[in-house]
Amino acid sequence: MMPPRAWLKPPKALLLLLFLLTLVSVSTLALFGWRLLEQQRIVEAQRSQERLEQAADRISAIVRGALAESGDRAGSGLASPGDLLLSLSPSSLDTTPSGQLLYYPYAPPEPEILDKTFSDGELFEFVAGQPNEALRTYESLAKSDIVSVRAGAWLRIARVLRNTGRRDESAAAYRKLSGIAASVAGAPAELVARHALCEISRSSQEAAVLKNDLRSGRWQLSRSQFEFYWSEAGRLSGNLEPPPAEATRLAEIASFVWNNRVNRPDPRGHETVWIRGAPVFLIWRGTPEQRRVLVTRPDSFVQPSALAAGVSYAFVDAEGHALAGEKRGSSRAVIRTAAESELPWTLYVSATQPMAEGGLIAQQRFLLLGLSVMVLFLLFGTHFIGRAIRREAEVQRMQSNFVSTVSHEFRSPLTSMRQLSEMLAFNRVSSEERRQVYYEMLVKETTRLQRLIEGLLNFGRMEAGARQYQFEELDASTIVERVVSEFEPQIAGAGKRIATSGADAPCLIDVDPEAISVAIRNLLDNAVKYSPDQPTVWVEWGVERDRVAIRVRDKGLGIAASERKTIFRKFMRGSAAVSANVKGSGVGLAMVLHIVAAHGGEILVASEQGQGSTFTLLLPQAVRV
Repeated sequence: MMPPRAWLKPPKALLLLLFLLTLVSVSTLALFGWRLLEQQRIVEAQRSQERLEQAADRISAIVRGALAESGDRAGSGLASPGDLLLSLSPSSLDTTPSGQLLYYPYAPPEPEILDKTFSDGELFEFVAGQPNEALRTYESLAKSDIVSVRAGAWLRIARVLRNTGRRDESAAAYRKLSGIAASVAGAPAELVARHALCEISRSSQEAAVLKNDLRSGRWQLSRSQFEFYWSEAGRLSGNLEPPPAEATRLAEIASFVWNNRVNRPDPRGHETVWIRGAPVFLIWRGTPEQRRVLVTRPDSFVQPSALAAGVSYAFVDAEGHALAGEKRGSSRAVIRTAAESELPWTLYVSATQPMAEGGLIAQQRFLLLGLSVMVLFLLFGTHFIGRAIRREAEVQRMQSNFVSTVSHEFRSPLTSMRQLSEMLAFNRVSSEERRQVYYEMLVKETTRLQRLIEGLLNFGRMEAGARQYQFEELDASTIVERVVSEFEPQIAGAGKRIATSGADAPCLIDVDPEAISVAIRNLLDNAVKYSPDQPTVWVEWGVERDRVAIRVRDKGLGIAASERKTIFRKFMRGSAAVSANVKGSGVGLAMVLHIVAAHGGEILVASEQGQGSTFTLLLPQAVRV
């Protein structure tokens, strides 16, 4: 634990003072704000309750008016858009709009002749086995003036022709039958004929058209008839989808109304029923023998525009099921029973959000704003001060490491030069050949020391913005090959080599040759140093998306993902360099970044630990005039 005296030292004392001041300000503001809000809360609760009461009265009045209008429309035979009006008589049921029902709750009348009109032909057809005689008999009946007789005759003609293999003539007879407005076998002649034609032709397209006509309510069918022909049309068309859910629901509503009308003898009334898990509201006018029933939804009586802001409603039936709106679990709600509101349902009105007067809202906002500003000031102030302290400590640590590393880098060549110079000065060399080796080693160490000093001086000039670049148009291959030819002899003694490959076409760039050479050399030096177990590094160049790419690749230690951005900061060295004891000053990549940025390019790095790294210089192509 930090001793108390340490907190009194700058900058911790400033941070502590800032925290205390902010804490006092926030506490004072919160205290006054809490007292003000507490005084207003009771008043606002009463006002909110009054607004809910007014909203409940308004909704009740709107719904009562809408119910009265809907009853008048049902009595006059009018239906609003989205509603369905059913007109019932003892033997029929009509809809407004028409064509809304897939099937009807009663069997259609059987108009087909039930006497012995077709008995002679059927004797020839089924008993005597004389189809031609049967055809002649049916053809004579097909000329009858009675529509139902003609329809029955053409049905039997088509059947005989089909059974005797005369498919084309049978199809023609069925087409003749489809044009007769009558019923055969208890179903519309057109439907029977079109079903038979689909079976004869095996046309999925014709079956799909038949299915669409069934969906549109083209014929008045019973439920069993509809289900049979729907399944047949699906089988023949290859589309076995079920009937539309909404249309099926309407048909079930019509069935309920038809079957239940005798249980509701009153000439006026309304009822809420559940069909297929959804509530339906029925309003009827008239006796069971002559009745109109308006089918609508409970939520159709309240338009969203009629609701006040911040208010929600719900209609609930006697069993507690929500019929319309949304019943929220708010502690602040107004309930109107059916007896109180004169509505068919219980009405719940609740607040969707806390209701407050403008003054209280302004005070709350001011308080929240003040608290937010104070808290943010404290957090950001603490964050930036702490960040500055950490960054300063990090810079000092990196500078200390840099001085230590550079001192070591200087010490090594200086120590070698001193030892070699003393041996040469005091004539301790045994042979002229050995003396020549020492001279070469002196030149090598001197060159190494010179390159190190020049690199530091160049970086210093770049940091200060004093580095002047001399641009000229060159081929990327020329620069790369020159750097490689100068660098490769220095690593040949360690068994290292550089493999180069590039585009055959010229890759012209406007660059400072010396600066770009330094950048490529630094990347090559890093690639060799960080690939201790790999003898080869690669250099490639070419044009990529209107830019010249120079890529240096190795299969060395790689770079951790968390360090791929920070390695370009000055004095920063990766964890791989530290763990592998790789020597370096920590300014090489920072220098590369400066050089590439001065040329209007960018540097990309792709790396994976243990798999190597690839550094790519992307430079603009030279513009030829």
